[in-house]
Amino acid sequence: MTTSIFSGTLSSGTLTAGQFLLLFAAAIALGLIIALVYSRCGDCTKSFAVTLALLPGIVCVVILMVSGSIGAGVAVAGTFSLVRFRSAPGTAREILAVFLAMAAGLACGMGCVAVAAVFTVLACLLYALLSRSHFGEEKNGDRHRTMHITVPESLEYAGAFDDIFDTYTESRRLVHVKTTSLGSLNRLTYDIMLRRAGEEKAFIDALRCRNGNLEISLMQHAAEGCEL
Repeated sequence: MTTSIFSGTLSSGTLTAGQFLLLFAAAIALGLIIALVYSRCGDCTKSFAVTLALLPGIVCVVILMVSGSIGAGVAVAGTFSLVRFRSAPGTAREILAVFLAMAAGLACGMGCVAVAAVFTVLACLLYALLSRSHFGEEKNGDRHRTMHITVPESLEYAGAFDDIFDTYTESRRLVHVKTTSLGSLNRLTYDIMLRRAGEEKAFIDALRCRNGNLEISLMQHAAEGCEL
């Protein structure tokens, strides 16, 4: 195996203390860059930012320790599988950041610091550029809403609000019906497209007159089908 810490794989048996510290420091530096870019391009909790900052260093050390050892590699794979099943599912954005941090740590652990640095900088630049642009945004997303309407169990809700929907929406689709309050109420969920933004209050007031002034909620539509 090559002993270069910039161009190839290192063996844990020939690794010096100086090389280890240099690789670990490079991985942590790249992790800090990833965490900084991620937090600047959207919402980010402190715990997740700290995770992104430290993850490349952890992966780097793991790769250095298992280098050339099949048994150690299998043990590490089993450990990561346990961590996976004890983790809550994340958004596509979070999964991307985790994979980016792991890739940077893996490259450092293999001794390819220059490759890791170039890859991290380019990936972060592309991520920041695409996040700031309108790439992938839903057309008319500012008018796409999810609406919940609570109605009495006695109300025949099929067609009960058609005239109001025709006035305030371009399209609507009943996607979910749920009974509440021991079956005395029904909760209807609609996927709607408003005709004009800013008419939410008038829309809700018209619906309240029809559903007996029960609960109505209108929220920004979440494109769940596009998440991992």
